[in-house]
Amino acid sequence: MVGGRLIQSPARCAVSPTVLNATPALAALTADAAEAELLALVAAGDHGAPLRRLYARYERRLYGFGLRLLGEPGLAEELVQETWVRLWQSAPRFDPERGTVRAFLFTIARRVAADLWRRPSSRALGAEVESAGAVAARADEVLLAVTVRDAMTSLSPAHREVLELVYDEDMKLAEIAERLGVPLGTVKTRAHHALRGLRRALEQRGWDG
Repeated sequence: MVGGRLIQSPARCAVSPTVLNATPALAALTADAAEAELLALVAAGDHGAPLRRLYARYERRLYGFGLRLLGEPGLAEELVQETWVRLWQSAPRFDPERGTVRAFLFTIARRVAADLWRRPSSRALGAEVESAGAVAARADEVLLAVTVRDAMTSLSPAHREVLELVYDEDMKLAEIAERLGVPLGTVKTRAHHALRGLRRALEQRGWDG
């Protein structure tokens, strides 16, 4: 860390052939376990390489999350840096039995985003003054909307298409089957897997409400 900002290491972690040939679920489990080990090292006091490796994995996603939510590059950068400060401060409290590092990190990022959103200087000049409760409620609404949009990008095109037709166009499954020219059973299967995938993606982003 230099001048309060993290410097990414150019080193790449080696990936074994076993991991490359693993199923997606196993690969994800392996990645989650590796990240948990990295955060355990941070909790033990190593704020060097383990923290840089985690930073390299998540910096862009956190920046994109902050930019979509706060709409200003400077605030997005502030969100990334503040999230990282809180991550190493909170590392001893991470429990791999209760969730992944990814979920832990995005939970912190949501809190940072809410704090930045509620800060008067983060809102446009001349904006209507809101009560603390109204600002908090609005922050939660925007955070959820952005998190859902981000989670949707992780779905396959076919699964995302079904959810968009259901929620954006208020279509019934039978209507979707007719529009897409596929059997109703196929649409039902896609909807089922899409909802499961979306729920899992939201959990990975620290949203379990």
